[in-house]
Amino acid sequence: YKKKTKNLEIAVTPHFLEQQSDPERSLFVWAYHIVITNRDHERWKLTSRYWEITDAHGLTQTVEGEGVVGEQPLIHPGTSFEYTSGVPLKTPCGMMTGHYIMLCSNGEQAKIGIPLFSLDSPFDKRQAN
Repeated sequence: YKKKTKNLEIAVTPHFLEQQSDPERSLFVWAYHIVITNRDHERWKLTSRYWEITDAHGLTQTVEGEGVVGEQPLIHPGTSFEYTSGVPLKTPCGMMTGHYIMLCSNGEQAKIGIPLFSLDSPFDKRQAN
């Protein structure tokens, strides 16, 4: 899953964590790996994050806060910042999307979109017809 805004590319790779999940207790856990690549000629700082996490029942929770994984990284031109985080759900599938607030070295502030991505597990009971 990829999305590009203002020469900043966000790539997301979700991965179901079967060992940390417990389907009998309605606990399903995913890790997601994010790569933020700066294709701009200016330096950008990630100042905050906003997530919308929706489960299979359509229940959406929002998560927002400063930085990511305890950092507010500076991403220089031509470089990337990577991190991995996780999310638990009570359903075997769901989806996530959101945005970062980034501050450019020229003083510009921008909302950088995170692509909508699906959280799928082998316990998802949807049938293809």
